[in-house]
Amino acid sequence: MSRPDGPRAGDQPSEIVIRDKRRIDPVTLQPREPDRPTREREHERATGQVADGSAGERAQVEMDRTTVLETLLAERTADLQRLKAEYDNYRKRVRRDRLAIREIAVVNVLTGLLPVLDAIDQARERGELSGGLAAVADALGSQLATLGLESFGEPGEAFDPTRHEAVTDVLSADVDRPTCTAVLRAGYQVGQHLLRPAQVVVSEPRTGSDDG
Repeated sequence: MSRPDGPRAGDQPSEIVIRDKRRIDPVTLQPREPDRPTREREHERATGQVADGSAGERAQVEMDRTTVLETLLAERTADLQRLKAEYDNYRKRVRRDRLAIREIAVVNVLTGLLPVLDAIDQARERGELSGGLAAVADALGSQLATLGLESFGEPGEAFDPTRHEAVTDVLSADVDRPTCTAVLRAGYQVGQHLLRPAQVVVSEPRTGSDDG
């Protein structure tokens, strides 16, 4: 009597294969690639990653190069600005030194002319300066003024020990502070350079103790 067909001893159950033919991946929700050989897909992915990596490296290199160039530009700009400032300071210093040298030379020349000016002033006070001599004296005074020579010392000026030399000191009830009441010899200056002080008579204010 035959037995119904069934699994025989030693037989292995056949493998069940389930194929998912859905076009949309239920996990990523992205369209699935057409069924191609796995090796081909892996090669494409690797190639894409290499391309993406190369592009990223190139972008990074460009960024680094730009940063280096910007740094160099900033350094060179700072160097140029520093050089310009140094050059400007040098020009100012040279100009200042030239003016100082010129002023010193003028001071030396004018100092040697002061006795001549004193003689002219004395002649003028005595009424001896007239005619051609007066014209020469006036022309000399004008030329010396263009060089910066200034005379000072007038009656009524407040006494300044840095500019006046007191030859005589008297008491007076007509002043409330030390005052130049007479000028014996004019003083001269060129800019901030004092050639000589003015010789003056100084009146001091009289106080109650002076009366006693």
